[in-house]
Amino acid sequence: MMLSPNPMKRLKTNNTGNENPKGDSTSSKILGLWESLNPEILSDIFIRVHEQDGLARAVPFVCKPWREVFDSPYCWSDIDLEQWCRRVKNTGTIDFAVKKLVRRSKGNFHRLSVYMLSDLGFAFVATCAEHLKVLQIPMSRVTDKMVEYHATSFSKLTFLDISNCLQVTCKGLEILGKNCKFLTTLRRNMALRELEEAERPPAAKVNDGEALVIADTMESLCNLELCYGRFGDTGLDALLTKCKNLTHLDILGSLCVRLDGDLLDRCECLTKFRGPYDDLEDLYSDDDNEATVLSSDSDSDQ
Repeated sequence: MMLSPNPMKRLKTNNTGNENPKGDSTSSKILGLWESLNPEILSDIFIRVHEQDGLARAVPFVCKPWREVFDSPYCWSDIDLEQWCRRVKNTGTIDFAVKKLVRRSKGNFHRLSVYMLSDLGFAFVATCAEHLKVLQIPMSRVTDKMVEYHATSFSKLTFLDISNCLQVTCKGLEILGKNCKFLTTLRRNMALRELEEAERPPAAKVNDGEALVIADTMESLCNLELCYGRFGDTGLDALLTKCKNLTHLDILGSLCVRLDGDLLDRCECLTKFRGPYDDLEDLYSDDDNEATVLSSDSDSDQ
């Protein structure tokens, strides 16, 4: 029997024919199809649907097999609330949702992607992070103190995104590096600076602290993003020297980096490298092209 590509819509519309025996028979057959699948397969279907936010509101009302799977840990091994958090933008609401889904996973979640998590939310996640390998919490209000208190709970992490976590400093990074020895990917991108700051900053603004800490404590990194950082050539040299497994490096907008000496050659030996000015050069090129076109149009009008 051919099934439509949207099982949720199909099952909900089957209930419109109240007096149609044939419709009831079809609905029963489809329900039987769901009942014949084990919970792992149903949860895999749920996880593979990108719009989990809207789907989560509909799934419990489809049928008993879906409701049971939805309430079980199977669906919540991968908790991705990124898009929902972008719309909500309320730390209290986000913390509540994270706690609810982490509880539902019964501590078996291996990935959490969430924005604007608070110290309290972070602490709760830490108490259940036995199997957690991927933690993405950009723009979260997590502090060094909370990181220090719970860092041992994240010892199995392989992927960490703490971009724009402004209350995590060198101290927090060092603690994470010493406890997360399996870490292979780190994202520590900071906020885009205003265009008037796009010129090369003075030496007084160079701060190699974070880069040096990462180099000293996260030697196993393969992928590293440090966009719009304040580190300079000293920090970059330490990263290239000590992180011997590094293959992907993104330092876009890190304008204190000069790439003097052999630094540029060493960076270009990586599998993928994006330098401080790579996209900025494209932007200025586009502006120049647009200016040329406008100038030509003006000349033709004359």
